[in-house]
Amino acid sequence: MSTPQPDRELMDLLDRIAAQDDSALKKLYERTSSPLFGLALRIVRNRDVAEDVLQEAFLSIWRGASNYRASLSPPMAWMGLIVRSRALDALRKRSSDRADLMNELDDELAQTLEGDSPNPMDTVDASEQSFALHHCLGKLDHKQREVVSLAYLRDQSHGELAEQLKLPLGTVKTWIRRGLEQLRTCMARYA
Repeated sequence: MSTPQPDRELMDLLDRIAAQDDSALKKLYERTSSPLFGLALRIVRNRDVAEDVLQEAFLSIWRGASNYRASLSPPMAWMGLIVRSRALDALRKRSSDRADLMNELDDELAQTLEGDSPNPMDTVDASEQSFALHHCLGKLDHKQREVVSLAYLRDQSHGELAEQLKLPLGTVKTWIRRGLEQLRTCMARYA
């Protein structure tokens, strides 16, 4: 399966931005600022604040382009996640009514996008969780990452893992317990 042309162009621009190419940032802004501004405006419901959110989001894109992974999400979903995060930060600063506002937005989206397929917010949330899990797994020690992955992604028991890896059962249990504790701590930062 090949990558759609618009996504490929955006991925190429993100690669160039990761190499500190400011002309690529300008092109990315020209191609994506309108829908990203619309997203920010729907969340914060204030044009001036949405403009600030968009500016902060593009600064984050500039700084974080090297962290973008096409295997985790399409470029617009990744950038949309950044805009959404900055918009929520702005709402937290403005008032404590953020939860009510987001519930209204989610209700509007749910009514607008009824159907069996995941809605855009589900896709963004899944991308965000996938990115967080990938990032957090990457922070684990290699041995912990291996046993946690085998235990939960391949559904292997502690005993099967100990036998396969030729390690004492207690060692495998300890590595899994410590790995899961580190994952919980890391993932909590993304909640």
